[in-house]
Amino acid sequence: MNPQFYNFEANTLTGKKISMEDFKGKTVLVVNTASKCGLTPQYEGLEALYKKYKDQDFVILGFPCNQFGNQEPGTASDIQEGCLINYGVSFPMFEKIEVNGDNAHPLYKYLKDKKSGWFGSRIKWNFTKFLISDQGHVLKRYSPTTKPQKIEKDLKNCLS
Repeated sequence: MNPQFYNFEANTLTGKKISMEDFKGKTVLVVNTASKCGLTPQYEGLEALYKKYKDQDFVILGFPCNQFGNQEPGTASDIQEGCLINYGVSFPMFEKIEVNGDNAHPLYKYLKDKKSGWFGSRIKWNFTKFLISDQGHVLKRYSPTTKPQKIEKDLKNCLS
């Protein structure tokens, strides 16, 4: 049976619809991002992790979100440009979404249902991260303040 993760779709920053099924067989880190947040420098660590492990079937999926302190107010091209110019982001980035509330993206409703945080399922801030196995199982949820390098040990376990 297909884990539900593979049933979702999302649009890239350029508007192309992508199925999570495209990432079958890869370990995935899903992150809600923002370009004007105190945690935005995490893009650097995420990119370093991606570059180090992408040849071992690892991918990061970035989902910009403007639900926390209006920290992602830009357009798709603003977001793409900022990620590239400021942090050299080369992992897939998706259209701006909502992660909480009635209009939360279905993928985020699913992820939050599978792995709650300390204070319930609600996403508390930008840069909440979810680790998904190469079989599509949601393994772990990391707080916004968890630096990407702290995820590396769990990632290595998934990849070995």
